[in-house]
Amino acid sequence: MVGPYRGLFGTPGVKGFVIAGFVGRAPMSMLGIGVILLITAITGSYAKAGAVAATLSIAVAVAGPLSGRLVDRFGQARVLVPLVLLHGCSLTALMLCAHASANDSVPEWTLYAAGAASGATGISLGSMVRARWSHVLDDPAKLHTAFSFESVADEVIFVGGPAFVTALTIAINPYAGLIAAIALTVSGTLAFASLRGTEPPAVRHRGAAGSPIAIPGVALLSAVFLAMGAVFGSVDIITVAFAEEHGSKGAAGLLLAAIACGSAISGLWYGSRQWKISLRARFVRGLTLFAAGLTPVLLMRDVRVMALALFVAGLSISPTLITGFSLVERLVPGAQLNEGMAWITTSINLGVAVGSWAGGRLTDLFGASNAYGFSYACALLAAVVGLAGSALVRVRHQHTN
Repeated sequence: MVGPYRGLFGTPGVKGFVIAGFVGRAPMSMLGIGVILLITAITGSYAKAGAVAATLSIAVAVAGPLSGRLVDRFGQARVLVPLVLLHGCSLTALMLCAHASANDSVPEWTLYAAGAASGATGISLGSMVRARWSHVLDDPAKLHTAFSFESVADEVIFVGGPAFVTALTIAINPYAGLIAAIALTVSGTLAFASLRGTEPPAVRHRGAAGSPIAIPGVALLSAVFLAMGAVFGSVDIITVAFAEEHGSKGAAGLLLAAIACGSAISGLWYGSRQWKISLRARFVRGLTLFAAGLTPVLLMRDVRVMALALFVAGLSISPTLITGFSLVERLVPGAQLNEGMAWITTSINLGVAVGSWAGGRLTDLFGASNAYGFSYACALLAAVVGLAGSALVRVRHQHTN
């Protein structure tokens, strides 16, 4: 299974942008929990902490396609360097505002303003890493394997990031997690931007092409991944409550790791295979399995059995995401690839924000076990929308990758 991945890193320049991209985007799973832990520790308000984190997430979702468009037009390096420096300053301002708010030295709205600025200057580095893979690899089979590798890397980040921030917060102080996030984001992104040899060329004049979201297939994929993001966001918060309801709050991390491990393992397997069926067929099947895989979660009432159910539920996540990014790479003109990839990431992030809010509300109202019904409904919605609109993602001259 590891064999196909070995050949990826022989291409000149690949190792550099993969490592820098991993470091630079590692904080994507650290910011939300870092903000919540900081503001909760200082103000004692979960509601305020959740609202600021949601503000940051929504700003990330709104700004993602805009920064992607700027990158397509001016190039990755020229946009990333000033943006990441502004991002670091915005997060620093957020920490200062949080500290000052403890003494009522600044009004509450400054927290939301700093959170919005932090999100608006956030960088969808995973999309840009995938755009570089598309630029340096001509072989569709290798590109399929590369996207699979990146999906597994994302899962590693989502498993390790929250635990890392929590450990820093407990061991040092409430600011430590966000300080680490700033250090990783700035250093990794600046290193990534400095690697000009693998950077896709900028396209200053692209005529009246408009936005990739106007492409029907990209709009469909964005809608599907919005629903999938709602599943991810709701499952995260509901699972924490599920563990607490069953007297095993400390097991929440293991439960969330189970679903991420299922996704990572299936992603490695999926990327190692040479597929004969089309991307469209794989996408529809992945969505169907995604909805079916969540069904057992609705029935679980034991933490140990729930871990197995969540592992099974995770098995279809990476293959579906990998196929979605591959479809975008085929559907979007090369001059708009960064923005096209960013629309998918934005849809997932926006879905996560909505899912986190809805999952928390429903858990308070109906309990964790019943709240999983929302996650299941979102998975069904993703499958139905994907199946109904699958003709829109049919790609001409499909390769068998």
